[in-house]
Amino acid sequence: MSEPQYKLQTPGFDARFPQQNQTKHCYQSYLDYHKCVALKGEDFAPCKVFLSTFQSLCPTSWVDEWDEQRANGTFPGDLSVDKFQTTSEPQSGSQE
Repeated sequence: MSEPQYKLQTPGFDARFPQQNQTKHCYQSYLDYHKCVALKGEDFAPCKVFLSTFQSLCPTSWVDEWDEQRANGTFPGDLSVDKFQTTSEPQSGSQE
C-alpha cells in the first residue's frame, strides 16, 4: 500500500503579525476561520486558507480547548458575524 501524499506548507507572511511570535496570528486565524464558515460555509475556498493557517500555527491542545469552549458557550473570543452580514433594509437615518 502506498502512503497518502501530504503537502506541508507554512503559512505566508501576514503584515499584521510581523514578529517571530505567532500566537496572535494563530488565534486570529482561528477566529477568522469560524467567522468565514458561519458566513460562507465550509466549502468556501478562502475559508480553507484560515483553516490551514491555524492548523499549522496553533498547538492542537489550544484548538481542542477552544472547540470545547465554543461548544459550551464559554469561548472568550468574538465570533459574532452580525457586522459582516448585509441586509436589504435601509439603515436608519439614511436619506432616499
